[in-house]
Amino acid sequence: MVGENSSPISVILVSSGSKGNKLLFRYPFQKNPEQQASQTGTQRSRYSLNSSGDNTDDQDGDAREECPLTDEQMVEGFSDVILATILATKSDMCGKKFELKIDNVRFVGHPTLLQHAVVQVSKTDPSPKREMPTMILFNVVFALRANADASVINCLHNLSRRIAIVLQHEERRCQYLTREATLILAIQDEVTAMAETKGGPQSPFHHILPKCKLARDLKEAYDSLCTTGVVQLHINNWLEVSFCLPHKIHCVGSKFIPPEAIEGSLKAIRPYHALLLLKDEKSLLNELPLDCSPALVRVIKSTSAVKNLQQLAQDADLALLQVFQLAAHLVYWGKAIIIYPLCENNVYMLSPNANVGLYSSLSDQFSCQFPGHDLPCVLARFSLPVSLSEFKNPLAPPGQEPQLIQMVVWMLQQQLLIQLHTYACLMVPPSEEEVRPREEDVPFTARVGGRSLSTPNALSFGSPTSSDDMTLTSPSMDNSSAELLPGGESPLNKRMTENLLACLSDYEREAILNVPAAQNPEDLRMFARLLHYFRGRHHLEEVMYNENMRRSQLLMLFDKFRSVLVVTNHEDPVISVFQSLS
Repeated sequence: MVGENSSPISVILVSSGSKGNKLLFRYPFQKNPEQQASQTGTQRSRYSLNSSGDNTDDQDGDAREECPLTDEQMVEGFSDVILATILATKSDMCGKKFELKIDNVRFVGHPTLLQHAVVQVSKTDPSPKREMPTMILFNVVFALRANADASVINCLHNLSRRIAIVLQHEERRCQYLTREATLILAIQDEVTAMAETKGGPQSPFHHILPKCKLARDLKEAYDSLCTTGVVQLHINNWLEVSFCLPHKIHCVGSKFIPPEAIEGSLKAIRPYHALLLLKDEKSLLNELPLDCSPALVRVIKSTSAVKNLQQLAQDADLALLQVFQLAAHLVYWGKAIIIYPLCENNVYMLSPNANVGLYSSLSDQFSCQFPGHDLPCVLARFSLPVSLSEFKNPLAPPGQEPQLIQMVVWMLQQQLLIQLHTYACLMVPPSEEEVRPREEDVPFTARVGGRSLSTPNALSFGSPTSSDDMTLTSPSMDNSSAELLPGGESPLNKRMTENLLACLSDYEREAILNVPAAQNPEDLRMFARLLHYFRGRHHLEEVMYNENMRRSQLLMLFDKFRSVLVVTNHEDPVISVFQSLS
């Protein structure tokens, strides 16, 4: 729904000055009255009178039902004078967000006050070029549907503000806006004079477009917002205005990703993630502006699907924080996505939003890029979760392995695959003696807020707002068990293990200690140290990175404590935003 309402209905430029309020330009154009009169069954405004041939009465005296006006027709129904009056605000409202809703149309802009530099004018110089400009303020307004999402409204207000800042700068530098406005008003007067001689009103905007650079820029911004969502303007062939409408760029299948989900995912980027470019390096570098950051070029040239962000920062000789910022910039502009680095243990599955049609455009692209391979047949191998080691054919020649990796990279770029990660959650089954009182005697709120680790609120953390530096609060030693470990371990290790397990209930602690692997002090100490990861929120790769452990160590620990651990496989919420929408 957000994607359907993200396109603007119209773009309008109005000004106010000593000569009154003027509508300088609007796009799409308002139809000529002659064309409107020739169209039957269509009204220009809800308040206009019906023509003699429109909506005739039926034989029984009932009028025919009128077709409701579309949003575009609603904007066309506003005359130039009305739009200039309601959109050219007072000076007190300049520099602020402008938002006005009329019926099914919402107008969004950023009125800007012009501050002209004082020019010393010679009394003996009659040149009219030295006269002070008469324009006081202007407003670039986008017309939207009234039910447009608040994020769309904020984005288009941001674009209006950017254009206004550039126009204000150019007006101070060379009076660019005044020159363009003078040209537009002269063309409007000329068209009005032609209409009086030839008869019948005419729209001046057809004549303004080929002669006015500012009008063409506004038209280009409107067309870009309705199609790609990426606006690249060069106002006065001098200053660049770059804008990205995320509602148009970020989508999975036919569903658009909300901007809030994109921002939340970008805030959760970790050093073990990787950056996957959605285009090849050469074409992406050609799209960059000439004055782009050299660090961005280094990141693009150094990035790889098998390299995490920490390695990328080292290869590009940049700070990790700067790599995070550049990666977020590329993701926001739809040039890359966040994935986990490719390795043999990665498990992939067919995305529920994948286009699996036999004659789809993706199938043709895949056949052209990988001759001899058919996309539906390759995707069929991912109907069930498959690791990369299982995807590779052990009997295939050595040169075929890089091609298989490129296939997986291509399918990830096209959002055809999703990656599954392994999560562990501590879940101790209740004893028979505790089932009845826990279900009948204990209130529901007490059961939900209990200390069982099967609930998210089971652990007490020293910093509840931080997801990186989580440490368990250590209770006093008086409440810890005196017979927790065998006597062969040092007192310091024994105390540390007791403190880590003290946050559990007596029954959970007893169930863990009854596991045969708990008799090994090293296994029990490792389990207690990783206890805060066993709540279903941290996948295996995250634990490996944070604790500097090998995958085999964790899998062996999961197997030893399998009686109290539930192991599941699902997507990483951070990167699932770019792969599927639930």
